Amino acid sequence: MADDTGKLAIVKDNARRIIAELPPGVILEAASKTRSSEEVIAVIEAGVTRIGHNYVQEAESMINAIGQKAKWHFIGHLQKNKVKKAARLFDMIETLDSLELAVRLDAECLALNKVMPVLIEVNSGREQAKSGVFPEDVESLVNSLKDLENVRVEGLMTMGPFTGDPEDARPFFVETKKIFDTLKTKQIPGITMQYLSMGMSNSYRVAIEEGANIIRLGAIIFGPR
Repeated sequence: MADDTGKLAIVKDNARRIIAELPPGVILEAASKTRSSEEVIAVIEAGVTRIGHNYVQEAESMINAIGQKAKWHFIGHLQKNKVKKAARLFDMIETLDSLELAVRLDAECLALNKVMPVLIEVNSGREQAKSGVFPEDVESLVNSLKDLENVRVEGLMTMGPFTGDPEDARPFFVETKKIFDTLKTKQIPGITMQYLSMGMSNSYRVAIEEGANIIRLGAIIFGPR
């Protein structure tokens, strides 16, 4: 029990330290995959207001245990058969990457009388094995979503290819920010370029330098899995 208490204290201190270091307007999102509800409660108590999760089923158990003490963001690959549950559980979907998925989500949110904020996931590395929209296709997808009444595009999200060197991620963050800025200047009806979600534990400082205002951090807060 003492070990658990000590670990939770470290988690809480980590979250507080990072929040204190962030520039104004940058949101810390705690990536909670494989973490315990107690750890997530600790970061919420430290001041974290956004919790990200990759898996709908695991998130459901956590949300049921913790409740709406923070905003819950879905940050994994959303499977079609999980859309109904995701629409009910989450406050934002950060990984929308197709019109088909958006139409399903729109229908489920209509049934819930809910408008779901979404981010378009940009496959900035153009990696065939990964989900997300290639950079050259983002604007077309955004335009195809502008008439959906229960899905509201509020920005972009990217992962970028993972490497050990944070600097390797910079070109992918730069490209995603350019798309973000271009879409913002076009002022597409019903579309707001408000959030740019980029950067994880090893790359968030570079992401912030390149314009991210949501960073998704796991290991640097909670420790290794």
